[in-house]
Amino acid sequence: MTVSKLKRLAEENNQVCVTISLNTHRTHPDNLQDEIVLKNLISDAKERVTSEFGKRDEAGKVLEKLDELDKKVDINQLLDSLHIFISAETMEIVRSIWSVEENSVFVDEQFMIKPLIKLFNRSREYLILQLSQNKTQLFKAYDESVEEEVHNHVFPFGESPHVATSNIRKSDSAHVDNLLKEHFRDIDKALVDFVLSEDKTLKVVVATTEANYHALLEASTRPEMYIGFIEVNHSGNDNAPWHLAKQSWEVVKEKQIEWVKEAIEEVKAASSQSKLSTDLLEIYQAAIDGNAELLIVNKLYQQPVRLVGDRDFELIEDANEHGALDDIISHIAYEVISKGGKTLFVDEEWISDLGNIALKKRY
Repeated sequence: MTVSKLKRLAEENNQVCVTISLNTHRTHPDNLQDEIVLKNLISDAKERVTSEFGKRDEAGKVLEKLDELDKKVDINQLLDSLHIFISAETMEIVRSIWSVEENSVFVDEQFMIKPLIKLFNRSREYLILQLSQNKTQLFKAYDESVEEEVHNHVFPFGESPHVATSNIRKSDSAHVDNLLKEHFRDIDKALVDFVLSEDKTLKVVVATTEANYHALLEASTRPEMYIGFIEVNHSGNDNAPWHLAKQSWEVVKEKQIEWVKEAIEEVKAASSQSKLSTDLLEIYQAAIDGNAELLIVNKLYQQPVRLVGDRDFELIEDANEHGALDDIISHIAYEVISKGGKTLFVDEEWISDLGNIALKKRY
């Protein structure tokens, strides 16, 4: 999920915008039920569009796209959830490795983008460094997939030029270790330069032996960019990029739990600086003003509202009420992200002492 796609869907405003989200399955025969669930959700969407807007003009175009939808979804190519966005102008289908709390259909003047915001914040771009003394490769990864191998004036690295030149030197373990560290310093320098040129927040998982990993950390000028390693051996598919990505993603997910806990503590600490807000309207206003640095939300929290002017709203119970905004939370979350802040959706128990939503303000 890219920022540009999120922005395009979040900012689309039409008379009829349909959002369908459902959990799916990767393998047969479990994925056969996905086809049935999707058809039922499409029927539900068509019924709601017809009931609220009739069958003409924009609604007619949306209904046509809904009729074609099941032919455009290949149930054999699904992941863990599916998100569909349809208007008179748009048909966007997004597959995700993250499940949703429940299957749903939303019909409004804007798309329900909360699932995409969750996807955007849970997903991660990172690097995989496949490290050895003979050859070192660098891969760009996104979640559990390798996007591409890096090819530049340095990567992939060939065999180390730092070699013992005599039998005596080869038998000197300290000298051999120093040569290995020199090689790892060269690799680390090239990797640091690459990260700083691409995105200084990028993290790296290293595919190597435990001994090599710790030697690399000792040689590194920026060890904080390395978040862990995966043991590799040189048999079968263990070194295939797709296999490295599957293993590396588990390291990243474990690290994400730490990052989320640190973010929650950061929001709590904002109280002592008078930068903490747990009032929904105040959070909404801070978000649209660009005063939202870090937003933490209970992942189950939804709140329909009726907007009153540009900066106010009234809480309502029925999201289907005329003029209702289905969920103000997704709009707040997007405002935070679009203005350079960060939004995290977390388990209810992680945020229970703060309520359903909490914001660290910039000022």
